[in-house]
Amino acid sequence: MAVKGVVPVGKVTQRELGVVRYADDFVVIHKNREVIEQVKEVISKWLAGVGLELKPEKTRVAHTLEGQEPGFDFLGFNVRQYKVGKNRSGKSGKGYRTLVKPSNKSIKTHREKLKAVIESHKAASQAALISKLNPIIRGWCNYYRTVVSKEVFGELDHYLWEITWGWAKRRHPNKTGAWVAKKYWKAEGGRQWNFMDSKGIKLILHSETEIVRHVKVKGTASPMNGNLVYWSKRLRQSPMISSRVIKLMGRQKGKCNHCGMTFRDGDRWEVDHIIPKSLGGKDTYGNLQLLHDYCHHQKTRMDGSIEGRARKRDRKTEEPDEVKVSRPVLKTSRAGDSLA
Repeated sequence: MAVKGVVPVGKVTQRELGVVRYADDFVVIHKNREVIEQVKEVISKWLAGVGLELKPEKTRVAHTLEGQEPGFDFLGFNVRQYKVGKNRSGKSGKGYRTLVKPSNKSIKTHREKLKAVIESHKAASQAALISKLNPIIRGWCNYYRTVVSKEVFGELDHYLWEITWGWAKRRHPNKTGAWVAKKYWKAEGGRQWNFMDSKGIKLILHSETEIVRHVKVKGTASPMNGNLVYWSKRLRQSPMISSRVIKLMGRQKGKCNHCGMTFRDGDRWEVDHIIPKSLGGKDTYGNLQLLHDYCHHQKTRMDGSIEGRARKRDRKTEEPDEVKVSRPVLKTSRAGDSLA
């Protein structure tokens, strides 16, 4: 939504406003509070013309460095500036650093969801509990892996230990702690405490997710300018893609092994066994290739492999559970969370 009709304060113009929007959520950023107050009035008037209004309880004006509650939450992230020494403030040397972290509200919601799963699986097997928890943990961590989340991941792992230990002790109230630990936790690699069953089904940890910073798109780059090399390379470095897909994409130099076309942002792909497992093929990188989903379907029809039709697809997807964790800024039936 374009913000029009703003009366400049002094020499400030609308061009200096920063506007970030996702669906019906938006943030307006400017160094002058008076400008923000004017923008809020203009937006309110504009929304009134289309039968909408800002929700006062979901709209706030905040300073990112000063005040009682500095910073703001947007789409589950908390954006805030922290005072630091000049030697730690980077190139700016202004005495503060801007950090983006998971919001407290999102952390609380995630903890409650983990606890609810534990409570609803009191009588379930360890494997069933792990299979329910792992997708939730993986999806939440992938959403926040590009920001300052390492400390939060560690705290959530400690909380995960507490609720899984309570789950295990509740099942065997007459057994000692040592007996419970030996039954439900195993040593693997460098870790002595892995919540894992006898078949090797293991609970993943938040801290196992690698922090990979998001890299901004170059100012002059566009998917429409034909520079496929840049976009293919960027896709191979995306933190939102699994390490297996990234490795295969790198080995294939960003191209599909079936049609030879370059993978582009928005494409869907599948991991294919070159020699089907039914014919003795192994699940190793030497026997794997990355294909467009339609190329994979075509290859499967050509070879007529029943094994190929039954394979699970490893395609680019978005975790549905934790992607949109905000609430609406407008009084409508849609979900979102924002401020002006």
